[in-house]
Amino acid sequence: MMRALGYPRLISLENFRYSNFSLVAEILQWLVKRYDPNAELPDDIDTEQDRVIFIKSIVQFMATKAYIKLNARKLYMADGYAVKELLKLTSLLYEAMKTKVENDLESLDEDSHMNFNFDISSKLGDLKITRHLASEITMKGASLYDLLLKEIDLRENRSSVLSKQLDITEIEQGIKNATKGLEEEIQKTNTMIENIAADEANLEAKIEKRKMDLERNQKRLQTLKSVR
Repeated sequence: MMRALGYPRLISLENFRYSNFSLVAEILQWLVKRYDPNAELPDDIDTEQDRVIFIKSIVQFMATKAYIKLNARKLYMADGYAVKELLKLTSLLYEAMKTKVENDLESLDEDSHMNFNFDISSKLGDLKITRHLASEITMKGASLYDLLLKEIDLRENRSSVLSKQLDITEIEQGIKNATKGLEEEIQKTNTMIENIAADEANLEAKIEKRKMDLERNQKRLQTLKSVR
């Protein structure tokens, strides 16, 4: 999308694997100027305070002008998570460009010379319908980026595992140990079940004995009443 918008440099995910504030600041400034050529932004990003002011200016500008909420903290970190925030601006501009081009194509005659120069700031009304599409593109782009980041780590893990020689003896011993542990757990469970059954039998015997004692006492009581 950045290439389609005319960004002069090539960007890859590797550029954001580690914090790269200068590149994030450059892209932010370019995108905002692309959105509104008259936007006034601070230029200094040398100190920590300068960077905080720069990010706050970007976030406030896009919130008031384009009604887009950006995460200042993620932008300041300037790593992979900042890409998700950059995609919000990129998607907005990209959809605006597509809308303008499609409208121009519909209005031009077949022999007309196609001129794609447009003013994005004047197209805010047309972006209400495309805002939902821009949000979906942002989410899908962020999801794809997360998956690609995970693939880098997974590729290293796969290479590490595949480079090791498998020790069959060690694997067999591990399986035997796991089987033995499972058998011990089963034996413990069976023992607990047997103990519970024995406890139930003892309890039933005690209950039966108490019933017999109760009946005996009731008979004695009746005998005493009849004697009186």
